[in-house]
Amino acid sequence: MTKDTKITSSDCITEAPSGEIRFFKSSKPFPLELGGALSSLTIAFHTYGALNRDRNNAVWVCHALTANSEVADWWPHTMEKGAFLDPEKYFIICANIIGSHYGSSGPLTPDPVTGKALYADFPRLTIADMARAHSVLADALGLDHIHKLVGSSVGGFQALEWAAQQPERFEELILIATDAKASPWTIAIDETQRMAIKADPTYGEPRADAAQNGLAAARAIGMLTYRGPEGYNRTQIDPPCEIAGTPRRACSYQQHQGRKLVNRYNAYSYVTILDAFDTHDIGRGRGGVEHALQALTMPAIVIGISSDIIFTPAEMRKLAKTLPNAKYYEIDSAMGHDGFLVEYQQLNAILTQHD
Repeated sequence: MTKDTKITSSDCITEAPSGEIRFFKSSKPFPLELGGALSSLTIAFHTYGALNRDRNNAVWVCHALTANSEVADWWPHTMEKGAFLDPEKYFIICANIIGSHYGSSGPLTPDPVTGKALYADFPRLTIADMARAHSVLADALGLDHIHKLVGSSVGGFQALEWAAQQPERFEELILIATDAKASPWTIAIDETQRMAIKADPTYGEPRADAAQNGLAAARAIGMLTYRGPEGYNRTQIDPPCEIAGTPRRACSYQQHQGRKLVNRYNAYSYVTILDAFDTHDIGRGRGGVEHALQALTMPAIVIGISSDIIFTPAEMRKLAKTLPNAKYYEIDSAMGHDGFLVEYQQLNAILTQHD
């Protein structure tokens, strides 16, 4: 437990079997980097496997944009015997980020004072806030030492920030398709999606299903960057047809992806996390990005994806070069940024050799 955090009677953790959702709840205010505070804090999380006698086999996974804490659900074949997240070997933890849709404090969470959800009035968060929430949960679980900290995409933002906040806590970093700072390109992607959501006339209405059309459009925009041209041109090819004006497979795919997110997420959480994404800068308050990264002396594994247009291989190689004790690997994939989700065989091959 860190020196500045104490678990008191106002905090509680629900119990559940391995692989089932659990909750940490605290009635104490949680201060935020941009000012103000959450009046209370709830964190949904999953654990897999068991902590060993020496308490040195914990692996913490930080999830990406719209994922939840159920790693086995969204990262199949990485969480199984023999994979790099082996629950027979490790005690694996994943916490749903604050601001999200899946049980942690967020725009749809009833305020304990008013009993009403805040929706668009939910306060702005930063990646640093998300990392501090992870720290609160780790303290509550008694995890002073974490063997591996794993983060992909926005999860990598959290991992880098948390490692910068508490470098003594982590033995090794695993960073996949991510970066040390939100680039103008990634911020522009986020702003384009926000524009789509806020163009929906129902955005701002105090209801969970507000701005669904805008959210669907935003997700379709996002998919273009997650997969990129190579991924689309391989998976969305239309069969030969002599009739002009027939439905196009790529169109139906975009519509499907928009509906799919609307069925499981809400616009206010999406905007909250996009806003937090844009605040990511590990160098803020630490003398700049290079200085902050060079202070992270623990071993690190950095993995890029050959066709990723969000976090390009060049950016990933630069990240690995700046970290003082990093090894770089590259996944060969046509699936763009989503390669970190689908190329489990390559991921396992890279990461199991470092067990």
